[in-house]
Amino acid sequence: MIAYETRIGTVSISNSFFSKLIGHAVSSCYGVSGMVAKGPQKLMSLFTKNASPDAGIKVRGDVNSIVVDLYITVTYGVNINAIANSIVHKVKYTVEEATGIEVRKVTVHVVGMKAE
Repeated sequence: MIAYETRIGTVSISNSFFSKLIGHAVSSCYGVSGMVAKGPQKLMSLFTKNASPDAGIKVRGDVNSIVVDLYITVTYGVNINAIANSIVHKVKYTVEEATGIEVRKVTVHVVGMKAE
């Protein structure tokens, strides 16, 4: 959770909010066929039927900047470099526009490929 003081009061932004915001931005990018759960998220996905929009997303940081790790699968036949660049730009724009917090780094881990 990231919290900071303003002259009016305290603003708190949860990691869950960041994950859902980023998940929706990444899902709308061309060539992304899905997100892959890692760590504790993978264990939780075994017990739930629906894939959550924040699966495969790790967010770390503070009020000054955040670092994002994404674990995705891509559609077969598309340029992975182009997809990764598109995701990085979309995530940075979306998070900075919605929260005003700088995105210092976005790392895209391509875990697999799906034929569609």
